[in-house]
Amino acid sequence: MKKTFYFIRHGQTDLNLKGIVQGRGVDSPLNDNGLKQAQAFYDSYKNVPFDKIYTSTLIRTHQTVAPFLKNGVPMEQLIGLDEISWGIYEGQEQTADILSGFEKVVNSWRNNDLDLAIENGESPNALVYRQKEAIDYMLQQPEEETILVCMHGRALRIMLCHLTDVPVCKMDDFPHTNTALYKLEFADNNFSIVDYYNTKHLEGLLNE
Repeated sequence: MKKTFYFIRHGQTDLNLKGIVQGRGVDSPLNDNGLKQAQAFYDSYKNVPFDKIYTSTLIRTHQTVAPFLKNGVPMEQLIGLDEISWGIYEGQEQTADILSGFEKVVNSWRNNDLDLAIENGESPNALVYRQKEAIDYMLQQPEEETILVCMHGRALRIMLCHLTDVPVCKMDDFPHTNTALYKLEFADNNFSIVDYYNTKHLEGLLNE
């Protein structure tokens, strides 16, 4: 069985722009620039014969893939693709205190403390568990060979780690920006990255 996955992060939201923590519990829509990014991605990849689109349960991913739905590509949302939960930080401005808290947690993750979570939030290991359920589900659909997956920044970094056998503590080695693409091929029971952090479709857009 061979499959090709196009993983992208959602388009920009006003909360991205304002530096407000979103996470799994904040369901913010795309802003005008995010809609332009979504259209730019569509214009560049509209001729790819996607069999299926998978998104998180959050509106910012739904809006990002909306242009493809007009072509009749079926879409399904999976909770395993939702962003990590940032707990008590969600919806908050990134004040000095919150940034300090983030830094401590992310540094702990870099040191492989992957069961650590922000209060009322989610640890990387907990996220990996639900991501693996989502991946297993997608791999079990034999008729779907070319798949577009729209998800979230931190979640995408963590997903790329465990799919490609990179330690999850190295998640920050994978750059991301809104609608950036990672293309992966699945064959012989392994994932490999064949297009790494492609942002060509964003050339000419502001506030990438």
